[in-house]
This record gives sequence, structure tokens and C-alpha cells, in this order.
Amino acid sequence: MAEDMQLLDSALHRDLRMHAVGGQRPHMVQIVLAEVPHAATICPVLLAKSSETGQFSLVALFGFTIGEWLVDGAESGLPAFLPLDLQRQGFYAADASIAIDRAHPRFADGAAVALFDSHGEATPAMRKVQQAIGQLMAMGPPTQAFIDAAVALRLVEPIDIELRFDDGAGITLNGLYTISGDALSDLDDADIVRLFRKGWLQAAIAIRNSVHQIGTLARRRNEALGARAAAGASHAPLGKALAGWA
Repeated sequence: MAEDMQLLDSALHRDLRMHAVGGQRPHMVQIVLAEVPHAATICPVLLAKSSETGQFSLVALFGFTIGEWLVDGAESGLPAFLPLDLQRQGFYAADASIAIDRAHPRFADGAAVALFDSHGEATPAMRKVQQAIGQLMAMGPPTQAFIDAAVALRLVEPIDIELRFDDGAGITLNGLYTISGDALSDLDDADIVRLFRKGWLQAAIAIRNSVHQIGTLARRRNEALGARAAAGASHAPLGKALAGWA
């Protein structure tokens, strides 16, 4: 779908409505450094490497395939951790202003959340979007500085994710990285103190420890598969259901 970019205007968009969260559910969402502590308690936090630029970014893994959310609260459409990048879906920084993509699914039919009130002031929901954009802009440089330091100190190592599920399906995720526990242990005192004072040591440890969340997501995927299989069996025709007892 072609973009329809417009600068946000309280008069022009006074009657515009948005969905709380719009568009596809990405199973991997880019996050900033300040989000790591919360994200790591909910899902795996990893580093993804761009095949085009070779640059790393921090990502939160919500599932294993596009559209799959396996984190707490996902069934309601509002997970326990909602990344800033999802909060601002459909809205973009445009110098000192905000632009919107009117063609984005967030503004599709059925949207009910107002952007502006009757006085032309931003609603609480719209203010959250503004704050999300502001935080993303402010946290971009510190996030990159943390990643650069982790790479320079050789803390980043690849992680191979190969999973097989109860339905026989196998999933492999490539191009992902984590923080090496061994490399953290081998840091000299000066680097440890420097990372700690910047808050980067805590983030590195949180990223490393979040790897166990991969198993949690895999278990939830198997549970969902089992629930769907049970539901399908309960709706089978009676004759077919009884055939196994003949």
C-alpha cells in the first residue's frame, strides 16, 4: 500500500481516529536502551545485524514468525511490554513536527481513539504517541553508543535459534546475537566500572539473561498448538470421533 504522508494538524485531523495498535504484529521489534530492563522480563532481547549495513540494533523477540505474539498479554492485543516503536506506529518525526501516514492500518476503518479533543488539544492517547516519538529520538544516540561499546569490547556473539515444535514444524532464526557471558566475565576492572557507571553493564547482563525467555516463548507456542488441536478435535463430526472406539 502506498504511503499517504501528512503533517499532523489539529484542525485538519480533528476528527481522525486511530486504533490502539495498528498494522501487522511484528514478531521482532526494534527497541532502545531504556526499554531493555522491562523488555528482558517479558521476552528475549537480542541484537540483530543488518545484512545491508552490517549495523547492529536491539530487538525484542515477541514470537518466531510474522504476526505471532507469544508474550504476556498478547491475547488482548496489548502485551505487558509494548515497545515505543509500536506505540508510535503510523506516526513519524518530521523535524520539529510529527507526520502521519494516513494509509497506515492504524487509521483503518473501525478506529475509535481520538487524536484531538473538541478544543484541538492532544488527547491522552495522542500525548503517549508524542512521548514515544520523543523518547525514541532522545534514546537513539545512547543506544548506539551502548552497541558500539559492546562490539568494541567483543561482548557480542552470535546465537543460533533452532526449534522444533509438537506439530513437527521446525523454525530457525539466523542473524541474531546476544551478549557473551564469558566475555563479560573476562572484562577487566576498568571496563566493568565504566560500563556500570553508564548503566551499560546492567543492560548487558539483562540481555544475556533474557536468552532463557526463548524457551518460555517456545513452550507457549506448543501450548497454543495443543489448544488448537484440542479445539479441532472437539468440533470433529460425531461419527469420526467415535470411529477410533470401534
